[in-house]
Amino acid sequence: MDVRTAGSAAVTIGGPVAVVASGISLLLLKSFLSHHRSGANPIHLPSVPEIPGLPLLGNLLQLKDKKPYKTFSKWAETHGPIYSVKAGATSMVVINSNDLAKEVFVTKFESISTRKLSKALRILTADKTMVAMSDYDDYHRTVKRNILTSILGPNALKKHRLHRDTLLDNLSNQLHDLAPNSPQEPINLRKIFQSELFTLALKQAFGRDMESIYVDDLGITMTRDEAFQVLVIDPMMGAIQVDWRDFFPYLSWIPNPNFEKTIEQMYVRREAVMKTLIQEHKKRIDSGENLYSFIDYLLSEAQPLTEKQILMSLWEPIIETADTTMVTTEWAMYELAKNPKKQARLHDEIQSVCGSEKITEEKLCKMPYLLAVFHETLRRYSPVSIIPLRYVHENVELGGYHVPFGTELAINIYGCNMDREIWEDPEDWNPERFLSENEPVDLQRTMAFGGGKRVCAGAMQAMLIVCASIGRMVHEFEWRLKDDVGEDVDMLGLTTQKLNPMLVVIKPRK
Repeated sequence: MDVRTAGSAAVTIGGPVAVVASGISLLLLKSFLSHHRSGANPIHLPSVPEIPGLPLLGNLLQLKDKKPYKTFSKWAETHGPIYSVKAGATSMVVINSNDLAKEVFVTKFESISTRKLSKALRILTADKTMVAMSDYDDYHRTVKRNILTSILGPNALKKHRLHRDTLLDNLSNQLHDLAPNSPQEPINLRKIFQSELFTLALKQAFGRDMESIYVDDLGITMTRDEAFQVLVIDPMMGAIQVDWRDFFPYLSWIPNPNFEKTIEQMYVRREAVMKTLIQEHKKRIDSGENLYSFIDYLLSEAQPLTEKQILMSLWEPIIETADTTMVTTEWAMYELAKNPKKQARLHDEIQSVCGSEKITEEKLCKMPYLLAVFHETLRRYSPVSIIPLRYVHENVELGGYHVPFGTELAINIYGCNMDREIWEDPEDWNPERFLSENEPVDLQRTMAFGGGKRVCAGAMQAMLIVCASIGRMVHEFEWRLKDDVGEDVDMLGLTTQKLNPMLVVIKPRK
């Protein structure tokens, strides 16, 4: 019986007095249940320390820049590795330590397994219809199993090996073509590498690359670059668009037309392009063309999904392959170009293993310094500095503090990897720190791929692509930054990419 039903019954039975009594009883019951679920602290643990803020706004003004992970890390130095902030009407607990993050990922996972998404992310992810942003439920497990079976699992990685080898050859060929002019015309590695990653993602998802595409729902022909903008760049930028109503849910009824129009247009254009790619592939299937790709698996062998779920399942590996892998590779090459001695050490290692032969994925395990470069880049420049927010769906203890139901929880990966108690001189990019390990480095050591049951499905592919690409580029070329390049380390978009592409001069090695 809801409040309105109870109130009507009370009027019938006893008039105004009964209405008041019934209303008070229901309010008391609601208060008790709410307290029992969200506010109860049966063992009287202390509350999480709070960062001082302003009435109504909380800490919003202190978080107005686009690099909140740095603000969070600075607060951790004063307030400790776990604290609470207020973002308008919402409370958020911030984690800045590896031990506490692993507690969230593993031991307390059952209490913190759901996602809390902004309005922009809810729209762009079709209300959590993708692995990375979904709640941990049967749907999450199904779509993650699909992508592991067809693209990212060990057997699937073997089947897509040819595409990754082609990426390396294309990258090398383009760099050799540009090298003679690079002293006068510095090379934009991002433009080249991101295009090759987009090609790889399309081949894995649809079995082939594209040059242009007529999008019937939009009535336009898109070039490959325009499709990349719609499928990758726009959603990444849209994901960080701020809707002030996220911070004041009780005012969600107030329109925010500019925000809504921008995000809806991104969603509609992305959906239109993906629908066209799916339709074209179905035509190829009908004509008898056989290509090994993710869409073939989804349409023939996977557990039945809706059209929307298939579209989102195909789009997710495209955006993730074409962005986060590029971010890590560019930062690694940036640091190697800045540090000739470290670049020389890496080249000597590759040369000792490969000689005059091309680097291959099988040889990566014989190059500890190359792997150290990869892990140190993930630590210093985590592609995603703050893991998408989680939602505490039942009371839980974290770090000795009581965290009530309904709290949003942010894991500041940047802050964890800047922890001076774990990492010596954490601001320095120093691959050598990973060579002192007595055991092979765990992919979850830097938590760049998350951890526990929600660990990123693409971790192994990312390591193969990044390490093989770095190795190939350093083996074949000497790298140095263009003389007038600055330390432009500001971040842009959802991932921590450089604000401006790295411009380099390369020289083929003898």
